[in-house]
Amino acid sequence: MDGLHSACVSEDCVRGVLEERFSVSCKAPVSHIQVDCCSSVCAFPLQGNELCIQSIADPSLQPLQLKGHHHSISAVTFGNRQKPLLICSASEDYVIVWDVERCRKKTEEGLIAMGTIVGTLLGNVSHLSICPRDEKVAACTGAKIYILNIKQEEVISVFEGHLAAVTAAVFPSWNADIIVSISEDRTFKVWNLSNEELIHQSAVLSGSPLLSVFLSEMNKQLITGSADGQVWVFSLLSEHKYRLVTRVDLQKTEQRYLKNKAFRETQKGTSIKDSLEKDNKVETVNPVLRIAPFMSVLDTRRNANRFCSRSGSYFWIGSSDGVYLINLATSELCTVMHFKDYPGLTIAMAGSWAIQQGNQTNVFCLLTSMFEDNIALVQINVTVLAESHCYFNGQECPGEDNLYVVARRPLLPDSLLSSDVLRKDASKPPKKSAVKNCVKDQPVVFHSKVKSSGYTAPGCRTMFSPKTNTQKKNHQLSKSSKKNEVLFKDYPADCPAPSILQTHLNATAKPTPVCSLQFSGDGKQVVCGLSDTSILLYNSTLSGAPAVYTGHDGAVRCVGWSHCNQWLLSASEDRTLRIWPVGITQPALTLGGERFPQPLRSAQFYYMDKFLLLSCGPLLQLYLYHLDTSQDDIKRYKQKSLCKLVEKFQMTTGTEITSVSAVNDFFSYIVLVAGNDHAVEAFDLNVGRRAACIPDAHTRAVHHIAQNKGSMFSTQEPDAYNLFLTSSVTDGIKLWDLRTLRCVQRYEGHVNRCHPCTAAFSPCGQYIATGSENNCAYVFDIRSGTYIHKLARHSDTVINVAFNPSRPQLLTATLDGKLQLFRP
Repeated sequence: MDGLHSACVSEDCVRGVLEERFSVSCKAPVSHIQVDCCSSVCAFPLQGNELCIQSIADPSLQPLQLKGHHHSISAVTFGNRQKPLLICSASEDYVIVWDVERCRKKTEEGLIAMGTIVGTLLGNVSHLSICPRDEKVAACTGAKIYILNIKQEEVISVFEGHLAAVTAAVFPSWNADIIVSISEDRTFKVWNLSNEELIHQSAVLSGSPLLSVFLSEMNKQLITGSADGQVWVFSLLSEHKYRLVTRVDLQKTEQRYLKNKAFRETQKGTSIKDSLEKDNKVETVNPVLRIAPFMSVLDTRRNANRFCSRSGSYFWIGSSDGVYLINLATSELCTVMHFKDYPGLTIAMAGSWAIQQGNQTNVFCLLTSMFEDNIALVQINVTVLAESHCYFNGQECPGEDNLYVVARRPLLPDSLLSSDVLRKDASKPPKKSAVKNCVKDQPVVFHSKVKSSGYTAPGCRTMFSPKTNTQKKNHQLSKSSKKNEVLFKDYPADCPAPSILQTHLNATAKPTPVCSLQFSGDGKQVVCGLSDTSILLYNSTLSGAPAVYTGHDGAVRCVGWSHCNQWLLSASEDRTLRIWPVGITQPALTLGGERFPQPLRSAQFYYMDKFLLLSCGPLLQLYLYHLDTSQDDIKRYKQKSLCKLVEKFQMTTGTEITSVSAVNDFFSYIVLVAGNDHAVEAFDLNVGRRAACIPDAHTRAVHHIAQNKGSMFSTQEPDAYNLFLTSSVTDGIKLWDLRTLRCVQRYEGHVNRCHPCTAAFSPCGQYIATGSENNCAYVFDIRSGTYIHKLARHSDTVINVAFNPSRPQLLTATLDGKLQLFRP
C-alpha cells in the first residue's frame, strides 16, 4: 500500500506507553474527515474517494480497498454489531453501506466488492452514525439530519431546526426512539424518531461550536465538548429533565494537573519554576475533538486503585495537541500525553480522532493530521501507563500503610491519645498534716454501758405498709419501654431521602443567621448557635419553647454534643470556648483569655469525649479536661473544671485553619484539617504528626469538612467511614476517599458563590445534603453526580444542614434564622 511506513520510535515510546502502529500519506486533505475504528480494523479514506480498511492486530496485512464513490469521502463510521460487521461511508454523491466480510471475500475471489447505496446527492456529509440495531444511519449535512434506511435507498425522516451546521448526531444505545444532535450554533437537541418531534433544546452552551458528543449508557448522561476546550455533562434521565451535572474547562484542569505535578517534583528536589516552564510554556485552547469511554479496570492488586474510582466515570478526550484521560465524576485530569513529548510520531497536530478500546490493556487511536495529509494509528498501552505513572492528579499512590478512620492498630505506648484522664485534684499536691501526734477522735458517748443512750436499741418496725400507685408505675414503665423501643429502632437503610416539609419555625424574632447546627447522638435534641451570641436547644421535632444558653460576647460559630449527650460545647468569635451541662444554663468550663489570640473556627469533643479538639489561627490544639458541676455557695466565681493542653499542631504552610473534623462516636486517630491555602491535611494523633496532605483540594479555600460518621442507629461497612466531603465557594462539593487521598465524586447544581454553605452525610451513608444561596437545599445520591431533590420554599440562603441520626429527617437553617424540618 502506497504511503504506509513504520513509525519512528522516541525515547518515551521505548517504554511502550504510546506507540505508532502505522501511518498513511493521502493525496487528498483529511484534516477534518470523520474516521473510525473498531476492535479489529480501522477505516479511513485513502486516495480521496477510496475507502481503506486496515487490520489493527497486524498492520502488515494487505488492506481492503473499496471503490464506489466519485467524490472525496468526508465521513466514515462502523456499525455496532460484529456479525455482520458493517461500515458506512459518505461523500457528496453517495452514502454507501458495506459488509466488510462479504467485500473481503469478493476481493479475494478477484471480483469487485459492492456496497448498498442508501442515500444520493445529500450534499457534504460531515458526520455519520449508525443506530444500535444497525437498522438506520444518520447523515449530517449542513443544518439538516437525514435518517436513512440501512438496507435500501430510503429517507425515513429529515430533522431541521439548528441554526448552523450540525457537527454530530448520535443514537443512544438504551433508547432506539431518540437521537441527539449538536451543532455549530452551540446547542444540542433531542429528537423523537417515531413522531419526528423535538423533545428538548438546550440553551447556548458556549461561545464556540460544539464539536463532539458521547452518550454514556452506564450513567445515562450526555457528554459534549466544544472548540474552546469546554466539556459539559447532562443527565438524560427523564426525571432530571436534561439537568447539567458538571462542566469541565480542559485548559484549567490541565493547569491544575501540572501545578500538582510540579508540587510533587518540588518535594523530590526538582525546581517548581523549571517544571512549570517546561510543561506549561505556552497557554493554548484545546478543542474537544473526540470523547470516548475508558473501560479498562486493572485487576492486579498493585494497580487496583490506579484509575477507576467509579466505573464509567473516566473518558478519553482527543484534542489537537494530544490525548487526555479525565475523570468526569471528579472533574480531575488523570494523565495527559502530548504529541510534543513524542517527537517520533508522524502527526504533531490532530484534526480528527477515533478512539477504540482494543482490550483491557490497549487503546487504539486513529487520527488525522491538521496541516498535512497524513493518517496514523496510535496504540496506548494502559498497563505500561499505569506502571510508568506512579501518581495521578499530582498525588502519590497509596502504599501499604494506608490511612483509615476506624482504628486498626492499638495505641502506641507514647501516644498522645494514651494520656491520663485529667482529674480534679491532679494539679494539687497532697496535703500534709501539721500535727504528727494527734488524739484519736472518739464518739460523744463512748461508754458502752450507758443504757440511756439508746444507740443500740432496734428501731420501730412498721406493721403495715400499703402499696400505692402499682398500676400507675407499671403503666409508666410500659410507656418508657415503648419509647425506648422506638428510639433505638434501626435507621431504615432503604428509606428515601427527606423531601417533604414537616415543620417550619422562626428561631428568633428578628432575622438572625444560624451559624451552626447539630443533632444529639440519640436524635432527641438539636442545638443551634446563632450570630446574636445565644445558643438554642430544641427537641428533635422543634416543638415547644427552646432552652436558651447565653454568655458569649460574639457570634457562636461552632456547637457540638458529647458522645454521652450530657454536655454541650460552643465556640464563639469572642475567643472563648464553653461547655454546658444539658439543662443548666451556667457553663461548667470556660476557656478563653490569653489562651486564644484569634477566634475559634472549630471545636468538638474527641476520642469518645476524652479530649477537646479545637483550632485557633494556624494551630490545631488538643486538650485534656475534667468537668465538675458542683457549686460552692461562697466561692461561686471559682471554676472547678480543669483543662490542660496536650499538644499543638500546625499546618504545613502556617496558614489559618478554616475547618476541622474528627470522629467522636468511636475510637479514631485521624483528624482532618483544612486551611486557607486550599489544602486538606490528615493528622494521625496516634503517632502525633501529619500523615498526609492533599494540595489544592479546591480552587478556593475549603470552608467545611464533613465525614461519614454514621450513627448508633445504623450500620455501615468499615470502609465507608473513610469517605469525607469538602466544600468550597465557587468550587462545589468533592467526595474523597481517605485511603487513596483521591477525589471520587464531585457534586454540583447548588449555588455557592459567597457564603460558607455546609454539607452533611445521612446516617445510612446513601445521601448528601447541602445548603445553597438560591434559597434552596439540595439532596444528592452519593452514587450520582446530580441532585435528586431540590428543597425550595426557604426564605433566605440555606447555610447549614443536619440529618437526624435516629430517623430520616433533615433540618435546614437559613441566614434569617428560620429552621425547616423535612421528612421522606
